[in-house]
Amino acid sequence: MNLYKSIFKRVIDVAASGSTLLVLSVPLAAVTIWLHFANKGAGAFFLQERPGKNGKIFKVVKFKTMTDEKDCEGNLLPDADRLTKVGKFVRSTSIDELPQLWNVLKGDMSLIGPRPLLVQYLPLYSPLQARRHEVRPGITGWAQCHGRNAISWTKKFELDVWYVDNLSFVTDCKVIITTIRKVLKREDINSATSVTMEYFNGHN
Repeated sequence: MNLYKSIFKRVIDVAASGSTLLVLSVPLAAVTIWLHFANKGAGAFFLQERPGKNGKIFKVVKFKTMTDEKDCEGNLLPDADRLTKVGKFVRSTSIDELPQLWNVLKGDMSLIGPRPLLVQYLPLYSPLQARRHEVRPGITGWAQCHGRNAISWTKKFELDVWYVDNLSFVTDCKVIITTIRKVLKREDINSATSVTMEYFNGHN
């Protein structure tokens, strides 16, 4: 029995997320106020339903980095046009991910695991790709350490499944160290063609 996977990983998640939220409470409040004004009334937080472990749906919370500006027909403007200067900074430094510590504390997520993707992707996964939901999704993960938004969906899912099969304390330590390095260098924030990752259209 993998005691780290079944017990200690969750203990670490609770202790780390709870203490970090407490220590960063003032800076997080400041960022919330900053984004409230930068987003032109669109709010400071982004909530969206995502599938968690075993596909259970929960609401992920992140800092909102875009406005809700629309064109003359009422359609949202392209991401690049709605991403504010403040939002770009928050995204490039990965500060936008910090509110997910609340999801970790609640048990929806883990500090480390496959990123929680859109609910609409669930029926599009191959049986192998769907195995990414055998563990709690994470704020950062093995795929984020090996390309983040700069790699293809196929490669990302391969890395997610590798993590599921090789989950261990050592693997998680490697993820943490690599994530810190990438955040400091601001690497792999965007895909090659978009300020966010392109939509997944199926496993084929």
